[in-house]
Amino acid sequence: MSGPFLQPIGAPAPRVIVALTMRDGRLVRTVRFRNPAYVGDPIVAVKIFNDKGTDELILLEIGDKPLDDRRIEELKDIATEAFMPISYGGGVRSIDHVRAIVRSGFEKVVLNTALHETPTLAGEAAREFGAQAVVASIEIGRSWLGRIHVRTACGRRATRWKPLNWARRCEELGCGEIVVTFVDRDGTMTGYDLDLLAQIAGAVRVPVIPLGGAGTVEHLKQGIRAGASAVAAGSMFVYYGPRRAVLINYPDMSAAFD
Repeated sequence: MSGPFLQPIGAPAPRVIVALTMRDGRLVRTVRFRNPAYVGDPIVAVKIFNDKGTDELILLEIGDKPLDDRRIEELKDIATEAFMPISYGGGVRSIDHVRAIVRSGFEKVVLNTALHETPTLAGEAAREFGAQAVVASIEIGRSWLGRIHVRTACGRRATRWKPLNWARRCEELGCGEIVVTFVDRDGTMTGYDLDLLAQIAGAVRVPVIPLGGAGTVEHLKQGIRAGASAVAAGSMFVYYGPRRAVLINYPDMSAAFD
């Protein structure tokens, strides 16, 4: 049997990406982008994920402060310990920031607020480093009236953009990959917004990666079936059990997508 949501026989397993969030050099986790809770040291976490054979890692700085020299030095230390593909986003505002991140050892740079404020940055970075190195981060949240809008500044500011239109715009700007973050599901571990994910994945030609809501391997599989090219999660890889004890974990994914 075949179908649009089934992998071809012999196809490689989808990428399962660990998303880590940092604030002021400390690893934290949030719920719906609020109340950051300390969960450990980023370098220690990266070392553990290395040992567990993690496919890929995305490191996101929350708080939306512009990138500075101190943080660049921190990123160099983290990248030195990473033996898997690693991306960084947070406070990136210029091509000089992009260059500094790549030179620090990161394969990809994640852009969010900068895409709204300086849309030419994506194309400039893509021309210099290739589109595969430029990732658009799209934060999607609902207003108190239930209206869905793209947000910036770590979910604090709503824009006029609707998710599908903004995803197409990010592709036009030169981004080679799109991470879609469901703000209202962040840290809840209740699953992705599959309907919206499927709509966005069907609207663009570049890979789409959902983030926000995954709490089980089945949630990851649902994301792939909905059209995602890869899947990302944070809380499910740093918490264990109903009391959310901090425990770095990464289940064996080799058979998960058979």
